[in-house]
Amino acid sequence: MKLTGKWWATLYGAPDEIKQTLHGKNVIVTTGKQFLVDYLASAAAAASTFTMRYVAIGNNNTGEAVGDTALGGELARVSATVSSATGIYRLVATFASSVGTGNIYEYGVFSTLTSGAGTMFSRDNEGLITKGANDQLVVTTEITVS
Repeated sequence: MKLTGKWWATLYGAPDEIKQTLHGKNVIVTTGKQFLVDYLASAAAAASTFTMRYVAIGNNNTGEAVGDTALGGELARVSATVSSATGIYRLVATFASSVGTGNIYEYGVFSTLTSGAGTMFSRDNEGLITKGANDQLVVTTEITVS
């Protein structure tokens, strides 16, 4: 089984005004792979107990690595909307105005809503998005199992 991931980030200004978009591939980190293995190994686990549904953004522009366990400079973390398609686990997270403002380079998927805590599943580092206090950022990630 192989896991691959993709990210999209769209920055909105005024309603429906797209100010900037970025996309790229992410790294499925070692702790994320182990989290999935542990989940699959648990015969008692139900879909509702799979907690890998929180997206964080950060301001560190250091490239991602398989050994990462946290973002370099986390700004905010929110609960994402989860959906799936054949072989794809998709998360869509909205960072509302005044949430996670500043220079954003990095994105991560985590097992808890608490900043700086939980297990990291994946991390991506892309170009700069500067989120103002009145901007809304929508981040989408897909993890493909093949």
